[in-house]
Amino acid sequence: MIYLDYQATTPLAPEAREAMLAWLGGPETTSFANPHSPHRAGRAAAAAVEAARAQVATLFPPGGRVIFTSGATEALNLAIRGSGARRLAVSAIEHAAVLEPARAVDPELQVLPVDPAGQLDPEVPLAPGTGLVAVMQVNNEIGTIQPVARLAERARAGGALFLCDAVQGAGKLAPPAGADLIAVSAHKLHGPKGIGALWLRDGVTLTPQQLGGGQEQGLRAGTLSPALCAGFGAAAALAVARQDEDARHVAALWEAARAALPGFTLNGDAVQRWRGNLNVRKDGLDLARLMSDLRDIGFAAGSACASGSGRPSHVLQAIGLDQAAARSSLRLGFGRYTRMAEVVAACTRIAAAAARQ
Repeated sequence: MIYLDYQATTPLAPEAREAMLAWLGGPETTSFANPHSPHRAGRAAAAAVEAARAQVATLFPPGGRVIFTSGATEALNLAIRGSGARRLAVSAIEHAAVLEPARAVDPELQVLPVDPAGQLDPEVPLAPGTGLVAVMQVNNEIGTIQPVARLAERARAGGALFLCDAVQGAGKLAPPAGADLIAVSAHKLHGPKGIGALWLRDGVTLTPQQLGGGQEQGLRAGTLSPALCAGFGAAAALAVARQDEDARHVAALWEAARAALPGFTLNGDAVQRWRGNLNVRKDGLDLARLMSDLRDIGFAAGSACASGSGRPSHVLQAIGLDQAAARSSLRLGFGRYTRMAEVVAACTRIAAAAARQ
């Protein structure tokens, strides 16, 4: 299969896999030890966790601490629910991992609109009394990059915390400046599934949402997996080291994909975007038929979390597309391990299959 669904998940980096193997353990070793145990094997595991924490910290601005979680969804829930804020503002194109807990906390939350290019106005009015503003760095469906630095500045000037879902931008772009809380997920940057992190700016306090031991700096109960932490750390370090190289590779893939899809219209801003995300539409395109005809190409219709729901994408609706246009849109995602020949072949076949319709 040609895999073009990098927004859903990314291939595990070989370096991350090697780092994990050392801590998967077995009866002939002690590398399986609980990192919260006080004996020598436990302390060794704890040291591996802290080494990984330092590597993951390079994804974030200075002046904060990293809390390991089971993924970005848990991190976002901890940030939103644990902040104590009761009046919230979120962008209209946030992931469900932000929208759903935000609505649970504030059923009348302020939803900040985006323009037809998928961009949020950095000077958008914020309701008086807002305690937390949540805007993602890079949208998972259309790839647009948001003006989070200015939004964070304005939120904090108004006395609100600023939360950034940086899942799609971590390791690819500079950390979101000015944020108070940042959530990331390892498997979106070539790390393992089942682990993520929440970064807290120094001085920010949260109420724990998962009780039962308080192992993770008193904010998150549960035994950490040294193997998952090590894999995340290795993937984060590699992403930071390869950031420029990966960006150049992705930009070349983007240009080739666009050229191989004549007649398709781009969804989202053409400039302010991560070019590993290509969301396009073609009037009258039957996505179900297209995916059936091209079963050996892995691409998405909307976000992975909403696939199969039958509902049009709320992101595409937010940029003004009607249901027909939203349902004729597809998303291609590529990155570090995608080969140029794969992108050209896949897009050529997609264009041909669309033309046959």
